[in-house]
Amino acid sequence: MSLPSSAPLLSLLLITLLSTVTSHYSSSSSTPPPPQSSLWHPARATYYAASDPRDSVGGACGYGDLVKAGYGMATVGLSETLFQRGQICGACFELRCVDDLRWCIPGTSIIVTATNFCAPNYGFTAEGGGRCNPPNKHFVLPIEAFEKIAIWKAGNMPVQYRRIKCRKEGGVRFTIDGSGIFVSVLISNVAGAGDIVAVKIKGSRTGWLQMGRNWGQNWHINSDMRNQPLSFEVTSSDGLTLTSYNVAPKNWNFGQTFEGKQFES
Repeated sequence: MSLPSSAPLLSLLLITLLSTVTSHYSSSSSTPPPPQSSLWHPARATYYAASDPRDSVGGACGYGDLVKAGYGMATVGLSETLFQRGQICGACFELRCVDDLRWCIPGTSIIVTATNFCAPNYGFTAEGGGRCNPPNKHFVLPIEAFEKIAIWKAGNMPVQYRRIKCRKEGGVRFTIDGSGIFVSVLISNVAGAGDIVAVKIKGSRTGWLQMGRNWGQNWHINSDMRNQPLSFEVTSSDGLTLTSYNVAPKNWNFGQTFEGKQFES
């Protein structure tokens, strides 16, 4: 049966609409979205028991006191294969225990934020004690988190993980540090993708200035930003950009933390 004479016109219109949608998506997202899906991936997990309250302070992502920063014990250190030289800091993962009925707590999972790095130990092979050596995918959890999915006696447990969106209370936090014209900004409490890949800063006397990653989620710039309100533009790994204007007032000081807008979660 032959198509109506309007079919070529409808086909052309459909192709045009599809092209428009594709080009709009490409132009609005210069980086690929993070692997947030229902797919589970195999890994292993161990735990540490904090013998001192100071053990919850620090970490390779630079968040400082994890309790005061709002992360609590729902945190994780990642092996080198997962850590991506710190770019992954702030991302959220869901973990569940698998394959060991003796130690797993059935039907449970935990959601944790990447806040630390598990360094490789090249004195051992990846199979013989170097748990965080490449290409191993390994998670190191506080015992408080580990015991939500497995009995502590399990030790080095097989788990499954998947990347998920982060849910945070309040806005993105900007902690300003430095001295003189050196400005360092720690970005924390990020919802959505969780990890930040680009940051710009703007004063009332400047245009938008690109900041560089110092380490973890600490970003820096050499520019005199004193005595002017500060605005921030942050881009997450899924390509979304969030702009918070005049987050810090004109009389801001080093060591202060300010709260901006928040990504959707």
